[in-house]
Amino acid sequence: MRTRGKRWYQYFWIFSIVYFSLGFVNILFAWLGMICFLTPLAFALVAGNKDYCNHYCDRGQLFQLLGSRLHLSARNELPMWLRSRRFRYGFLAFFLTMFANVMVVSYHAAAGVPLRETVTLFWLFDVPWGWAYSGDGAPWAAQFAFGFYSLMLTSAIIGILMMLRYRPRAWCVICPMGTMTQAICRAKASGTEEAAVLGSRCICSND
Repeated sequence: MRTRGKRWYQYFWIFSIVYFSLGFVNILFAWLGMICFLTPLAFALVAGNKDYCNHYCDRGQLFQLLGSRLHLSARNELPMWLRSRRFRYGFLAFFLTMFANVMVVSYHAAAGVPLRETVTLFWLFDVPWGWAYSGDGAPWAAQFAFGFYSLMLTSAIIGILMMLRYRPRAWCVICPMGTMTQAICRAKASGTEEAAVLGSRCICSND
């Protein structure tokens, strides 16, 4: 039996590889990650769905490649507490707090506070990353890049660990961007006929 050919968006995993590689060479490339922040929100606000999460997310495609096509996933079910609304929104609140901290530290850098040329993994461990910044660009932009790259790298590592232990796209269940976009498209569908079919439009698969 012939297998179905890959769709064009299934190659978006390449963006994740390129992104983290560029951030290793020049930290200012970390700003490209804002695409992954703004695009899903735009999909939810304009179209009222999670098509970005379900199809076009480069990270989701990477986990699908590693977990399903390369068979690296144990394919265990997520425990219920990870699926719970309380945990997902709590993790979103924590993530937004960490993002706000990045903004504050960037503001301090703009005010003259010395630049911290480190990448913080799991919000606790500072890893020296000075080779990736040559002094080009404004200090606040570089500080934001270090902080934002820290968030992106930490969440990617968590997603890979979840992929190995659970289903390939287990991260998608707790992804802060997914939680935000789901809340947005639910709000847009509230009181309309779309609310009846919300489950199929606003929930990302973790297979």
